[in-house]
Amino acid sequence: MRDLFRLDGKVALVTGASRGLGAAMAVSLANAGASLALHAGTAEPTATMDAIAASSGRPTAAFVADLADPSAAEPLIDRTLSAFGRLDILVNNAGAIRRRPAIDYTDEDWTAVLNLDLTSVFRLCRQAGRHMIARGTGGKIINIASLLSFQGGITVPAYAAAKGGVAQLTKALANEWAPHGINVNAITPGYMATDATAALRADETRHRQITERIPAGRWGDPDDLAGAVVFLASRASDYVHGHVLVVDGGWLAR
Repeated sequence: MRDLFRLDGKVALVTGASRGLGAAMAVSLANAGASLALHAGTAEPTATMDAIAASSGRPTAAFVADLADPSAAEPLIDRTLSAFGRLDILVNNAGAIRRRPAIDYTDEDWTAVLNLDLTSVFRLCRQAGRHMIARGTGGKIINIASLLSFQGGITVPAYAAAKGGVAQLTKALANEWAPHGINVNAITPGYMATDATAALRADETRHRQITERIPAGRWGDPDDLAGAVVFLASRASDYVHGHVLVVDGGWLAR
């Protein structure tokens, strides 16, 4: 049974891997046996590379690219293939959020968030899918969705639209690529204790209100995604297609 979750000989590309959820998922995949291509937006993810070296010693390569740039996504797949000769697992984690009331939300805000959070995900999936279909041995694509794939949120119209799109894109690609042995699924993290939520956690009232609604009684830690990402990247999930796996401490069930 344990072998179903092993990733020995596999190559995974994780975007947004410099910290937080992306770093934790990358380390988890390496601990399961995968070699890692690590993407970051502005500087090499050296901390994640060091963590992998310390925990598993698996081979890594680092790439820097601004995925909001339409020309950056597809070359990232090609660079991974050049470094490792194959790509078996793609984790689309990179993203950003901009907060502003909808009546004040600018076209630039909208375009920037949609380009990074949704359009780059499609471009990476498309290029990875081309490689996996041509190779003929299947693969795993894991998109990172959000609670706002299901809920609307407040003052984050572009992020909510993008993450709703990520969930639907996941299902659409699963329908097309399942016959090729490619599993396309998504993970929806709940409220996680990361740099991205530092301001929210610093607000004593909001932190208390959110925590009280989480049945598990706590915010998630990035390591709480370890089991989910390894499951969806491994043979254990070979018959799971188009699923949006919620890891939220019970938030949506409340």
